[in-house]
Amino acid sequence: MNERSLVSIGDYSKSDILEVLKVASKFESNPNHTLLKDKVIASLFFEPSTRTRLSFETAISRLGGRIIGFADASTSSVQKGETLNDTIKMIDNYVDLIVMRHPVEGSARYASEIAKVPVINAGDGANQHPTQTLLDMYSIYKTQGRLENLQIYMVGDLKYGRTVHSLLQAMSHFKPTFHFIAPKELQMPEEYKLYLIGKKIPFYEHTELNEVINDADILYMTRVQKERFADPLEYEQVKNVYILKNSLLSGTKDNLRILHPLPRINEIDTNVDSNPKAYYFEQAGNGVFARQAVICKALGIND
Repeated sequence: MNERSLVSIGDYSKSDILEVLKVASKFESNPNHTLLKDKVIASLFFEPSTRTRLSFETAISRLGGRIIGFADASTSSVQKGETLNDTIKMIDNYVDLIVMRHPVEGSARYASEIAKVPVINAGDGANQHPTQTLLDMYSIYKTQGRLENLQIYMVGDLKYGRTVHSLLQAMSHFKPTFHFIAPKELQMPEEYKLYLIGKKIPFYEHTELNEVINDADILYMTRVQKERFADPLEYEQVKNVYILKNSLLSGTKDNLRILHPLPRINEIDTNVDSNPKAYYFEQAGNGVFARQAVICKALGIND
């Protein structure tokens, strides 16, 4: 495994995270460079994506790199039955870095153990999404002016939501208090609650989206992910369980910012978009700068 791979947010220390956020800020000030002018990067998306794929490809393009790969596995030899092992070994010959999204948990770790070049996990099933976490943290820092001692509320699909799993682990470096709002079918998995207990980080569980959010600094909304449910009936029972409306925000703090990894279905009313506390579209924009920083770190570019 290449030691510069980013498969899990746990691969980064607190100092690594702070370094990436600092570099992301520099790229936001000046995103266009030629740092990757001699680099070829594989963008392998075995699962559909809009924001993650396009922001990675924008980040690479703005750094002067070249991109090969696919946005749909059906256009690759996977359609013919080629294994992930063979796909990665073959592409490893062509590129300097692999960015990969895959629906199977653990696939990114597996790829990183096969490839000689660094692998960046762009999401593996319900497991991890570390670059989303870093752009989330950059968004939190930009809107709050700090990362320490924040009240972070996570809402919706906390069982299958890889973004909340990664964010929980990364923010644990900064003494947060977590509030989990989810129906019993989608509660935060026990392993992550045990992780917080081990770190002595307080958390509270709720089932209602109401005045409980009035103390929030960050309200992190998630969609209920239909693609993660084996039983369509289970999905139908929970898909509309929480809908954030402006009326629920009237008693919240002035510094509250609403984040969402997107895509949104109907868990945030479109009227909230014009609320100054809504930050999810700006959050998506921050993905380019955070991913530029991660790519440079993976390739050992420190200029």
